[in-house]
Amino acid sequence: MYSLFIVAAAAFAAAFVLTPLCRNLAIRWGMLDRPDHDRKIHPGPIPRIGGVPIAIAYLASFAILLLFSLKGGDIVRGHLGLVWRLLPAAALVFATGLLDDIFGLKPWQKLLGQVAAAILAFAAGVDFNGIGGYQFPIWLALPATVLWLVGCTNAFNLIDGVDGLAAGVGFFATLTTLIAALLQHNIPLALATAPLAAALLGFLRYNFNPATVFLGDCGSLLIGFLLGCYGLLWSAKSATILGMTAPLLALSIPLLDTGLSIVRRFLRHQPIFGADRGHIHHKLLARGLTPRRVVLLIYGLCGISAGLSLLASVAQEQFAGAIIVLFCLGAWVGIQHLGYAEFDTARRMVFAGTFRRRLNAQLQLSTFHDNLAAAVTPDQCWEVLHHAYSDFGFNEIKLKLAGRSYAHTTNGHHIANSWTIRIALSETEYLNLSREFDTEAPPVIAPFADMTAKVLQAKIAGIRHERPVPSPARSSSVLSPTPVS
Repeated sequence: MYSLFIVAAAAFAAAFVLTPLCRNLAIRWGMLDRPDHDRKIHPGPIPRIGGVPIAIAYLASFAILLLFSLKGGDIVRGHLGLVWRLLPAAALVFATGLLDDIFGLKPWQKLLGQVAAAILAFAAGVDFNGIGGYQFPIWLALPATVLWLVGCTNAFNLIDGVDGLAAGVGFFATLTTLIAALLQHNIPLALATAPLAAALLGFLRYNFNPATVFLGDCGSLLIGFLLGCYGLLWSAKSATILGMTAPLLALSIPLLDTGLSIVRRFLRHQPIFGADRGHIHHKLLARGLTPRRVVLLIYGLCGISAGLSLLASVAQEQFAGAIIVLFCLGAWVGIQHLGYAEFDTARRMVFAGTFRRRLNAQLQLSTFHDNLAAAVTPDQCWEVLHHAYSDFGFNEIKLKLAGRSYAHTTNGHHIANSWTIRIALSETEYLNLSREFDTEAPPVIAPFADMTAKVLQAKIAGIRHERPVPSPARSSSVLSPTPVS
């Protein structure tokens, strides 16, 4: 216990002293995060190298522990093999984040560094090797480990959007892991987490709102990666599937935010690694909360998650299951109150029949394209358009093609309360499609217009212009090609 206190005190003191020194150097060297009045809402340029003093403080605490003749130092020496094997992985993640802070890396370059670090950690013995006593084969354990570590690493990077948020959430998650390690009598894990929690606490003195220094990618990526590794070491002591969910609950807020971001961007057909203002903290800011209140609210949620996580790790299996169900219900209610339009729209599409209507419309569009593409003469093109236009929600159609004019309305007379799409096929040829207001129509009007224009424009040059044959005047409600005057 004395060893834990010494290593934590050393890490706190080092972070508390080194952070302002590194901050001042970053200001001198111009390593600043400048506001863009969109996602970056801080009032002025802020140094973004907070990961540097945290990393130095973390390593310095172990060096101090090794220098003294303490029991903790003996334990560290006994596990130096694992420490030295894991050090390259953590260093690679830190270097990836630091390069991004200084030069700016592309998303795929950051992802490549994270995947490589996860593979190094797997080789060092930190792996997701089974569930509930079932051992995974290596071909399954490796991708599971990489997915978990990369997910945790990016989770803390994505949530780092408000002063003190990522560092504070990381502190709660690390403290939870430390308490769990003590409950399990896992002294090596406790020694690994105690200095990180203390270093984050010392750093928060300068990172809490109003912040004078940011974590930067070198800090957020390193914290997420280390906590992902600690979560695997924690879950390795759990014999049941429910017990293994405790680390997941401890990291639930950043992982939930990351999961929501991926689903939102997928539904919106946006780049998965792109930036937006749809994160949990952005939603809370949009509701009128100040940045400080947003952080404190999320801290409270992290505290609740931490408590549930510890209860799940020590409770009997039936109570652990009830805790997880309770957490999931709370998360669902919270997501509903955040007001994500993507999920509400997706739900309506699936359960209100919108998806089936859109699928049917796409099938109709495909059939229409095939029929129009097979038409050769202007009359054949008109026949296809005449039989299909009302299926796509239009009430009136007018076509001028190859010297012929065609018109038709669904109710036999011109509609006044309507809006019209005009598709220019050439200088003298066109297609007009009109629709009454408040008319229900398949959600493919724009694709229908685009497809019709492309097919007809491609046919104009090859259509054989026939001399119009006069015919008796007919009602506009029936098929009526008429000569052009």
